[in-house]
Amino acid sequence: MSRKYEILADNVHLSEDGKSIIIVDQTKLPNVLEYLTLSTAQEMYDAIKSLAVRGAPAIGICAGYCMFCLAQQNKGENFDDFYAQFLKDKEYINSSRPTAVNLSWAVNRIDKMVVANKDKSVAQIVELIGEEAIAIQKEDIAMCKAISEFGLSLLKEGDGVLTHCNAGPLATSRYGTAIGPMLMAQEKGINVKVFADETRPLLQGARLTSYELHKAGVDVTLICDNMASMVMKNGWVQACFVGCDRVAANGDAANKIGTSGVAILAKHYGIPVYVLGPTSTIDMNCKTGDDIVIELRDEDEIRSKFYEQPMALADVKCFNPAFDVTDHELIAGIITEKGIMRPPYTESLAKLFEE
Repeated sequence: MSRKYEILADNVHLSEDGKSIIIVDQTKLPNVLEYLTLSTAQEMYDAIKSLAVRGAPAIGICAGYCMFCLAQQNKGENFDDFYAQFLKDKEYINSSRPTAVNLSWAVNRIDKMVVANKDKSVAQIVELIGEEAIAIQKEDIAMCKAISEFGLSLLKEGDGVLTHCNAGPLATSRYGTAIGPMLMAQEKGINVKVFADETRPLLQGARLTSYELHKAGVDVTLICDNMASMVMKNGWVQACFVGCDRVAANGDAANKIGTSGVAILAKHYGIPVYVLGPTSTIDMNCKTGDDIVIELRDEDEIRSKFYEQPMALADVKCFNPAFDVTDHELIAGIITEKGIMRPPYTESLAKLFEE
């Protein structure tokens, strides 16, 4: 694997020799732009678990490259030995984040391809894994552009948009999902105003979304999560655009913790909420949001992260779910690369996959 690999996107890409993954360490933004090189399974697992790489599509892209790099390290000389180690690597990488469906989707896609080519040599299979991983990222770039175009069709000059967490280029490849329409609007000379929730406790909105939008020249205003009601009441918000980490077959959508609260407020003020994400984020095997596993994270993310000193006593209990589920009845549309899905989602999403 000595050929030079094209850099399709800055935030997640293969090293020049294709043996490692290079990512932007999102935990260091916005003050420090630092890259991490991931070469071992442990480094890959830790990068996904620690949110150095985050955002459902970006996690899927990274996972695909993880499987390629680990396949090159696989010592199996025949298919059975190779595949036994492949499955161990797959399960280990997949266990790093349980909620984001793109992670399991990516590794399962590569697994399916490997099994379909078990008659080929191990070297040929490794090469095919690399091609499949690259295809995942190329498809994401095209998907993000299409999602952004569909989302932009819902906006007009002067609109205000509220977004929660981060679903921009850092979380994907290009444009992003939830903030892609705002970036595309800027390119086309359509002026929109964005209100970015800071998104406690990890501050993805403050550290990443406001960073990306500001750098792109978009009119962005950062607000604390508990200020969303006021900006909605003031009439400054005409739509809410949010990303998703998993969408159930009935349209219930898991996204960063606090999204459900945004949707409840928006319903009160008569503001439509749109969920934006690739079809790979839709899990038709998951009937409702009740079936989505919600990741619980370290209590210190609430108690002490980003603070010089802890903001609560060490023995105070903390509840720190990474995601919540927004009920499908609160969602005006689910925007994918194939169009805008409308209620009832049990029908529109099913039809999407039939096509």
